[in-house]
Formats: sequence, structure tokens, C-alpha cells
Amino acid sequence: MKKTLFLIATAAVAFSFMSCMNKKKADIPVTLLMAEANPAESIVGKMDLAFAEKVHELSNGSITVNLQCSSILGDETTVMKTIMTPESSIHLARVSASLANYGGIKSKLITIPYTFSNADHFWKFANSEIAEEILDEPYVANLGVKGLFYGEEGFRHFFSVSKLEKMEDMKGKKTRVSSSKVMQDLMNALQAIPVTVPFTDLYASLQTGNTDVADQPISNYYTNSFHTVAPYIILDGHMLGAVQVLINAKTWDSLSENQQKALKEAGKYASDYCRTIVNDIESETINKLIAEGATVVEVKDIKPWQAACAEMIKDSAKNAPDVYQKILDLAE
Repeated sequence: MKKTLFLIATAAVAFSFMSCMNKKKADIPVTLLMAEANPAESIVGKMDLAFAEKVHELSNGSITVNLQCSSILGDETTVMKTIMTPESSIHLARVSASLANYGGIKSKLITIPYTFSNADHFWKFANSEIAEEILDEPYVANLGVKGLFYGEEGFRHFFSVSKLEKMEDMKGKKTRVSSSKVMQDLMNALQAIPVTVPFTDLYASLQTGNTDVADQPISNYYTNSFHTVAPYIILDGHMLGAVQVLINAKTWDSLSENQQKALKEAGKYASDYCRTIVNDIESETINKLIAEGATVVEVKDIKPWQAACAEMIKDSAKNAPDVYQKILDLAE
């Protein structure tokens, strides 16, 4: 009898201890530092703000997101190198959708030119099981981060310091690329000269003539004032400006289930919010650009651009062709 009472008492103490531990973990307030390369008034900046506010609400105030915009915490390359380390001082980051340079194989597929036929195609992907699989890829592979949700900034277009009216005008132009191999391959396919320039240095590089051409979604082109030094933009839409928000893996593991759930639900909210504002902002921005003297050229026939990139598209998808085909099939 004494033994039975002892076991019951022990179990009760253990249960009480575990309950207190769980409660303590859930109740610990935490501030998560979040990096954003673009200004707060950009599409992604507004998406981040919506995310931060919703996280605080859904976590009952236990999570505060300290959002730092305009590359205050460094450019994307610097931020990625930091956030992938276990003891990272940066806990969240809005980055481009592809983690190909950091060990992500499947995420590369999202940034292959002409993958998404339109924005609806992308959003069908973003809300699919395939998207969740790709978001989880770096976490499963122990790369130090976990994807939370996707967003987009509109399609990316080329802009230039000199006249840019057709694909042939890209030939021989020093065109800014990130360290992404996909972007470098795209420049080679278009017979441009790829030049690696950090985003934080791009304005100065265009201003001094070290770079002739670059690419950004329309909203970023305007909010970063690139049109003041490179006033020619051609709406070729070679790539959707897909983005994602990442969280440091150790930070994710340290949170309670309720806090993790709050982050995911807030991510869905921010993702949906992003979708609602993109089109309106793009239309308004084009009008502003024209009013401020920029030359905006529409591409009436995209087929020559697609044909020029056919081989590099095939090569970019070779490591995960089945997954890539699933993404393409979502357009149907």
C-alpha cells in the first residue's frame, strides 16, 4: 500500500513539474529580431508589419517581433549567414524564396524564370502541400532555419540606365545579379554580363556606371528610388518576386507549441494580406513612375525571351524534376 501511495505521489509530482515547465515555457515573453532589406513602405515591409502585429495578437503578447527594415541588419547574404547559426542574434528574416546557395534544392525551383504563368498560379502553389514541403526543407536538412510562409512582390522586371525596349538591348549590358546561380544563368542566356552587386550597393553602382541593368519588382524599383538613376524599365516579368519568411531553427525549437502555432497562423494572415495589396500597389506605382519621368515599356510577345531561356530552365530543374512538374501542373 505504501509503495502504491509512493508511486501515485511520485507521478503527481512529476505531472505537476511537467505542467509547470510547459506553462513556464509558454508564459516566457520573447522578443524576436526580424530583418528586412526593403523599406517599411514596400510590399514586403507592409507584409512584415502585418505579420508582426498578428503574431503579438495570436500569442497573447508573449511574442514581440522587433522588425528592422531597410537593411539595417545587413544585406540578405549577411543576414542569411547569421540566421543559419545556432546562436544567431537575428531570429526572423524576410528573404528571397530560393535557398539554393545555402543547401536548399527544392526552393531553387520557385525562382526559375517563367515558372509561374501568373500571380494566381503562384498563390495556388503558396497554399499547397508542395509549398509546405519546400518551406520545411531547410529544417529537415538541419540547415539552421525553417520556412514559415511565402509572399510575393509582383513579377520582377529589368530596368536600365539607358534605353531598354527589347530583349536584344540586354546584350553586353553589365547586369546586376545576386549570388544566385539561376540569375547568373539567366544573364548568360540573354547574353548580358552578370555582375554580382550587394543590394545595399546597387543604387551607387547604377549611379556610377558600374552596373547598367538590374531587376526588381515594380514596387521595389520605386521605393528604393532606382528610377532616379535608371529610368528605363521593361515589363518582361521574367520571374515572380517570390519571398519567404524564415525563423532560426534553435529559436523555433525553443518556443511552445502555442507560440509556434501563433507564428504559423500569423504567417498565413500576412501571406493573404500580401496577396490583396500587390496588384493595387503595382498599378499605383506605375502611374507614379510615369509621372516622375520613368519610361515604362510593356512586352507584347514574351515568347522570344522564353525561347532564349529554355535550356537554362531545364538545367535549373534537373535536381528535382518531379517536384518542378508538380509546381507547373498547379497552373491547370
